[in-house]
Amino acid sequence: MKIIFIFLIFIFLAGGYLNVFSQSTKPNIVFIAVDDLRADLGCYGNFVVKSPNLDKLGKNGFVFQNHFVNVPTCGASRQCLLTGNRPTSALFTRNDITEKIISEKLETKNPESFIHHLKRNGYHTVGIGKISHSADGYVYAYNEKPSNKRELPFSWDELDFDYGKWGTGWNAFFGYANGESRGSLKKEVKPYEMADVDDTGYVDGLTCELAIKKLRGLQEKSEPFFLGVGFFKPHLPFNAPKKYWDLYNRDSIPLSPNPNVPSNVSLKSLHGSDEVNNGYHLTDEKASLTHRVSDAYARKLKHGYYSCISYIDEQIGKIVKEINDLGLEKNTIIVVWGDHGWHLGDQQVWGKHTIFDNALKSVLIIKLPGKQVADNVSAIVETVDIYPTLMDLCGVKMPNKIDGESFAGILKGEGLAEDQVAYGYFRKGISLRTKRYRLSRYFRDEQPNIELYDHLADPFETNNIAQDNPSIVKKLMPLLEKGNTHLYK
Repeated sequence: MKIIFIFLIFIFLAGGYLNVFSQSTKPNIVFIAVDDLRADLGCYGNFVVKSPNLDKLGKNGFVFQNHFVNVPTCGASRQCLLTGNRPTSALFTRNDITEKIISEKLETKNPESFIHHLKRNGYHTVGIGKISHSADGYVYAYNEKPSNKRELPFSWDELDFDYGKWGTGWNAFFGYANGESRGSLKKEVKPYEMADVDDTGYVDGLTCELAIKKLRGLQEKSEPFFLGVGFFKPHLPFNAPKKYWDLYNRDSIPLSPNPNVPSNVSLKSLHGSDEVNNGYHLTDEKASLTHRVSDAYARKLKHGYYSCISYIDEQIGKIVKEINDLGLEKNTIIVVWGDHGWHLGDQQVWGKHTIFDNALKSVLIIKLPGKQVADNVSAIVETVDIYPTLMDLCGVKMPNKIDGESFAGILKGEGLAEDQVAYGYFRKGISLRTKRYRLSRYFRDEQPNIELYDHLADPFETNNIAQDNPSIVKKLMPLLEKGNTHLYK
C-alpha cells in the first residue's frame, strides 16, 4: 500500500513529463518555422530584443541553447529537417534540393518527410506558409504565377495560404505594405520598411489569422493533427508594422561584438553580403569584406531585424493563446524552429551562408503538454534530430534509418551523452561543433583551409587558432570526417 501511495505521488508530481508519453491518444503538433531566426530572444540571453511571447513559451518549455542547423540556407536546412538526413552531395546545400529530389518522385515505402510519416500514421496534416523551401508549398519561380505542383506531394492533407494583396507566395514573401514586392519593383527597393499598418498589413499577420482559423476547425476532428505554420520574417526585407519598430530605441541597440573579419582566415570562408547588396538596390550602404558599414547603418539594419522578430513574436503569441483558449494545450506539442542563423554584421557579414556559429545556430523551443517548468538545455542538438524526436514523442516508429538521433531523453529528464556534436555544411566546407570547439575544413585551394575556434576563450569566433593547436585539430579531425559522407573528397 505504501509503495502504491508513493507511486501515485510520483505520477502527480511528474505529470507534466508523463502526460505526453503515456497517453492513449497521440499528441497534436503545432510546428512553427521562422525564417532566418537566429538565437536572439530574451530566453537566449538577448534582453534588448522584445520577445515576450516566445520567452513565455520558453519559460514553460525547453529552450535548446545549442541547437545548430545542418545547412545555413533556407531550402537545404528544411530538407534536413524534413528527412532527418545530412547532405550527401553539394546538391543538398542548394535551396531547390526538395524540388529536385522530392517533388518529382512517386510515393515510395519510405516517407518523403516526417510529416508524410505522421500522415501515414493517422495524423491529419495541414501546412500554411513556408515549411519546405517554397513560400506557399508549391513549386514555381519567384516571378511566376503559382503552380499546382506541390513541393511535398504526399505530406499534406491540406495546404493553404492567404496571398493577400500580393497575389503569389513569393510576392508576399518579399512584399511591401503597398502590395508591391521586391520582384515587381525589380529590386529597386530598400531592405527595410516600417509602414504604419496593422499586423495584416504584411503577410505574416494573415498567416497567423489563417492558422487560428485552422486550429478552430482541427479542434473538431477525432484524429490527431499536425499543423505546420511557416512565418517569413525576420527574413529580408526587414519589413514590419511601425508599432514594432517603435518598441526600440535605435541608439541603445548594441553593435556586433565581433564586427571584423576573423584573424587567420581566408575571405573564401565568408562572403560579401550579396543578399542585401544585390537584392535591394536602394540599400543605404553596401557591405563588404574590405570595409564595414557605418555604425549608424548597422544599427538601422539591426533595428529592422529586431522589429521583425517582435512582429513574429506577437503572431506566435496569438497562436499559442488560441491553443490555450481551445483547450488544446493539454494534448499539443508546440515547436518553434529557426531554419538557420544570420550574421548581423558579425565577421563583417550581413546574411547567412557561412559555417560560423552565427549562421548555423538558431532557435529551437519545444513545449510539451502539461509542462510548466523552464529548462534551458545545454546539450548540442542538430536539426536532423528533430524528426526522430517527434516520432518518439508521438509513439510512432521510425520507418527507415536516418542520420538524426532522438533527443526525447532530454524531454523525459534522462539527458544526453556529453559528447554530442553538430555538423554544418556550406561553401565547400564541413564544420564540426562540440561543446568547446568549432572545427571547419574547407575543400578548396585557398589557404588556410582548416579553422579552429575555442568557444571557451573566444565565443564570438574572432581568431582561427588551428595553426597553433595541431594536436587539437588532429584529435577532432576524425570526428569531423565522420560527417563527410561522400560530400567532399
